[in-house]
Amino acid sequence: MERTENYARFINVNFNLMLDLPPDLKEQWEPLIMATGDHELYKSRNLSYNMQEVIYFLAFDQSNPNSIISSISKARENARMIRENLTKETWEKLNETYHFVNKASNEKVWKKEDPRDFFEEVKSQILLLYGLADNTVARTEGWYFRQLGQYLERADKTSRILDVKYHILLPSADEVGSPLDFLHWMALLKSVTAFNTYRRLYGNISPSGVVEFLLLNKYFPRSVFFCLKEAEQCLYKISGANGDGYTNSAEKAMGELRSKLEFDDVNDIISSGLHEYIEHLQIKINNISNKINDNYFQIKDNFASQTMGQE
Repeated sequence: MERTENYARFINVNFNLMLDLPPDLKEQWEPLIMATGDHELYKSRNLSYNMQEVIYFLAFDQSNPNSIISSISKARENARMIRENLTKETWEKLNETYHFVNKASNEKVWKKEDPRDFFEEVKSQILLLYGLADNTVARTEGWYFRQLGQYLERADKTSRILDVKYHILLPSADEVGSPLDFLHWMALLKSVTAFNTYRRLYGNISPSGVVEFLLLNKYFPRSVFFCLKEAEQCLYKISGANGDGYTNSAEKAMGELRSKLEFDDVNDIISSGLHEYIEHLQIKINNISNKINDNYFQIKDNFASQTMGQE
């Protein structure tokens, strides 16, 4: 659901940005594909990056495992399997959102001249679902696993959107500091629902300010550092640890990455290469996900099974 909401938001923001750009500037839909990490999959079946093809791929292509319709179908199937652990209101809202997206797919919403209403509704439905879950679901182990996955997904997507903006969106270096540059940075902040909060905390928009805010800010709930800190607390709740040291490899990897971000400086990050920094960050987040899987979701061989196998 977190991935679905992220996709709906940055498709919508890009559509709004397209309307604000000068008429002679080429539409920029390729960066959205780059941000999702599915560039190779997209290129294998599409020749261009026009609006309809990109929106179909990101929102309604069932053969794209990360599209909105694929993500929400998987979320509904996961919820169906643990339905006895969900509240009635949470299940009904998720089911309603699933049917809403499927209906839009049947109506070929991606062919509309202005599909923004659909993406706004998807965002609203998911935020309402989060509110229902937040206020009706007991804080048991299952809750903390759900929060853990949400924060790791959010950290990954925030870093990807920042990376793509920094390398692709501007047509040339001459545009840096121009009104067009301001439009792009504003669109980036809106893509992670950060524009108003950023302006209150930092005032003027500057590249280093945006990078610091989205990577290292300790209070903004979509910054990478905030997400990793919350995810780490979820791991401690799941394992029953008190936060001193670590009890498994997932906690160790999470603690190392959180600690690194806590003491990193934005000027050092930019001078040493933002792209390289973010690429390393994404590899670390994927590694944490793999370790969580290994520690909690894989059946491990125990001594008895090994002995039985030898016999």
